[in-house]
Amino acid sequence: MNPQPHDSDHRLTALSPLTERPERRLPSWARWSALTLSLVVCGLLASGCTEKPPEAGKTPASATREPTKVGVITMRAETQTLTSALPGRTSAFMSADIRPQINGIVQKRLFTEGATVKVGQPLYQIDAAPYQATEAAARAALAKAQAQARTAEVNATRNAELVRIDAISRQVYDESLAAAQQTASDVAVAQAALTTARINVGYTRIVAPISGRTTLSNVNPGGLVTANQVGVLTTISQLDPMYVDVTQSSSELLQLKRDLAAGRFERLGAGTVRITILLEDGKAYPHPGRLQFSGVNVNPSTGAVTLRAVVPNPDGVLMPGMYVQTLLPTGQSSDALLVPQQAVTRDIAGKANVMVVGPNNQVARRAIEVERAIGSRWLVSSGLAVGDTVVVDGFQRIKPGDTVAPQAVQLPSSGSAAPATAPRASNPGETPKTAAGAPATPASAPAR
Repeated sequence: MNPQPHDSDHRLTALSPLTERPERRLPSWARWSALTLSLVVCGLLASGCTEKPPEAGKTPASATREPTKVGVITMRAETQTLTSALPGRTSAFMSADIRPQINGIVQKRLFTEGATVKVGQPLYQIDAAPYQATEAAARAALAKAQAQARTAEVNATRNAELVRIDAISRQVYDESLAAAQQTASDVAVAQAALTTARINVGYTRIVAPISGRTTLSNVNPGGLVTANQVGVLTTISQLDPMYVDVTQSSSELLQLKRDLAAGRFERLGAGTVRITILLEDGKAYPHPGRLQFSGVNVNPSTGAVTLRAVVPNPDGVLMPGMYVQTLLPTGQSSDALLVPQQAVTRDIAGKANVMVVGPNNQVARRAIEVERAIGSRWLVSSGLAVGDTVVVDGFQRIKPGDTVAPQAVQLPSSGSAAPATAPRASNPGETPKTAAGAPATPASAPAR
C-alpha cells in the first residue's frame, strides 16, 4: 500500500527553492559603520544615566550675571539764559571813498597802502601849477576891482556935495552913486573868484577825511584824474569799533514774543543786551558786543529783520565783510530742564526718546519733546520732570525692562565743547573714561 503524500510535504517542497538560495553578505564598510553607530548610542545613554542633578543652593551661571552698569544724571531745574544763534556780516564803523575834486596829473602818493592814517593826513599830490596861476590872476582882478571901487566911491562923495549947491545935475549924481555900488559888487565877485582859486589849490593835495586803514591805491603817479570821477583812488575804513549786521527770521521773532507773553521766559532787563561773536573758525571772539539797533521793517524778499550790533575791535581781528555767528540773548528761563544730547535717541518717526531708571532700577523708554540746543544739551519742554534719573551712557547695552546698576556721573558745564560720558561697564576693573579721554569721576558709587 503506497503511502499518500501529506500536505505539509507539499508546503516544504514549495518553500525549498527559497531555502536553497545562496546567502547575501553585507560589505565590510557597512558592518563597521553600524558597529560605530551602536557604540556612540551606548555612550550617550551611559552618560545620560550617570548625569547628576544640580546641587541644592546652586544656580546656573546665567542666573548670576550682574546688572549692567550705566551712567546716569538726575534732572534738576536750572536758570538758563536763552540765546539765538544768528548769522551776520561785519562792516566798518565808518568808511570813506577817496575821489579827486579837480582835474590834474597825480604827482605823488603820500601814504603807504594798508597803513593807518589820521584825519587831515595828505594822501595824494596833484599838479598845482595851473591852479596857482588861476589864484594869482584872481588876486590881481580883486586888486583892480578894489581900485575902481575906491575911485567910484570918491566921485560919489564929491558929487553929493556939489548937488547940494546945484553945481551938477541930479542925473550926474545918481550915475556916480550907481557906479560906486557897481564897483563894490565887482570887488565882491573878484573876492569870490580868489576864494575859489585858493580852494582849488587846496584840492591839489588830497587829505584823509577820517582816521582808519587804507586799501590799495588805484592810481599811480603820472595818472590823470578828473573831478568827481566814478573810480575811487582808495578807501579808508575805521575798524575800531565794528558793526555786525545780523538777520533774524520774523517767524522766530513772533514765537519769541508769544513765549514772553505766555510767561514761559522772562524778558531781559533794559541795557543788558550783550552779544557774543563766534568767528569763522568756530572760536569765540574775546570782546563782547552790544545790540545797538533792532529793525522795524521786514525785508519782503527774505522775510527777516535786520539787527545791528557794535563790537570793539582793538586788535584788528575783525575785518569788513567777515561772516560771523552772533549769540543774541532773547530771554531767561528760571526752571529749565536740560538733558545731554548724548542721552537722546530718535525712533523711526524722528521723535526724541530717553532711557529713564525707575523703581527697582528697571529701565523704561520715555518720549520727550525738545525745543532747542543749548551748547551740548537739549532744552526739554515735556516728558521729563525734576528728579528723574536719565541714562547718559551705556544705554546701547540695555533695553526697556532690564535691571541696571546706575552710577551718577559729573558732566562738564554746558560751555564745554566735548560732552562727557558715564563710566564704561564692560570691564569692572577699568577706569571710566569720558568722551574726550579724561577720567569721569562718579558722584556716588552704587550700592553693592
